[in-house]
Amino acid sequence: MSKKGRVLVAMSGGVDSSVAAVMLHEQGYEVIGITMKTWDYASSGGSSKETGCCSLDSINDARMLAVNYGFPHYILDIRDEFGDFVIDNFVDEYIAGRTPNPCVLCNTHIKWEALMKRADKLDCEFIATGHYANIRLHDNGRYVISKGKDEHKDQSYVLWGVSQENLARTQFPLGSFAKSEIRQMALDMGQKELANKSESYEICFVPDNDYRSFLRHKRPTLDQEIGPGNFILSDGTVVGQHIGYPYFTIGQRKGLGIALGKPMFVIQILPESNSVVLGEEHELERTQAFVRNINLVKYASLEEPMEAITKIRYKDPGALSTLTQQGDIMKVDFSHHVKGIAPGQSAVFYEGDDLLGGGFLMKEVL
Repeated sequence: MSKKGRVLVAMSGGVDSSVAAVMLHEQGYEVIGITMKTWDYASSGGSSKETGCCSLDSINDARMLAVNYGFPHYILDIRDEFGDFVIDNFVDEYIAGRTPNPCVLCNTHIKWEALMKRADKLDCEFIATGHYANIRLHDNGRYVISKGKDEHKDQSYVLWGVSQENLARTQFPLGSFAKSEIRQMALDMGQKELANKSESYEICFVPDNDYRSFLRHKRPTLDQEIGPGNFILSDGTVVGQHIGYPYFTIGQRKGLGIALGKPMFVIQILPESNSVVLGEEHELERTQAFVRNINLVKYASLEEPMEAITKIRYKDPGALSTLTQQGDIMKVDFSHHVKGIAPGQSAVFYEGDDLLGGGFLMKEVL
């Protein structure tokens, strides 16, 4: 056993996790690589060539890197757990009229738990991933996630659900590096192909980025169950028909299949009446939101209202807000209007660069 300890590194076959594994190996950790097989492309109804973190090529790339550096590598099949939880939730959320956040669920309930379980079996003290984020032990005894150095790659947003117990054993080797530096490290390692690998920003199990086809594939009777419904305005005026409310998301403008003479956006989804409410862009503006299933990271609870920056989507720059905790619900009062609050998406709270916590945006009543 290395003096630094044994660490289980999640390796997708991409440049980030590969460099993270080599970095820890060269720092003197006893590295064990693991690649998680989360889904089968064929079962997702995709129509193009298999790509991404679960392809055979990616698994082989991870294994070859481990072989070249002399550390063991395993493949962990978690397709059943992933499908039962993440994919079923994805479908259920759309049917409930919400916009799901599968990466958060996968990190929180699947990947971290699967890694910890295997880490225990392999006597690993730590796990590590290629996320661009930082972690430290705060003076209050809690483990705190903070933003990565590369603001364009920072992934703290999708990590709000990881428990304190799991954070205590987690390392993020890439947190203090920019993406360009990681690509250069791969080149310096002689891994030109790895350094030039393209990135995918799609949902891993919807590689065609066509979630409508995916929903139909997973729920073949969906169109018969729900059928067409009405496009309405906020005052209830019917202005046209749509193909079914699960195929729309808050803030959507393109692909509505209706022309009203001016740009219109989805401002609300009403599953109970199969209605999609349309409005002009200013009608997307809100000054308040409520967030459920909160998990606080930096503090155990918020005893008093506090100012924070709240992000309502991954690439959102964030807005100044006041947080008021109400049990498992967080009330968020924004200092100015924000657009496109989509129920089901994550709201994530920051104090400076530190992640305070997060939760799922709740449905509102207009």
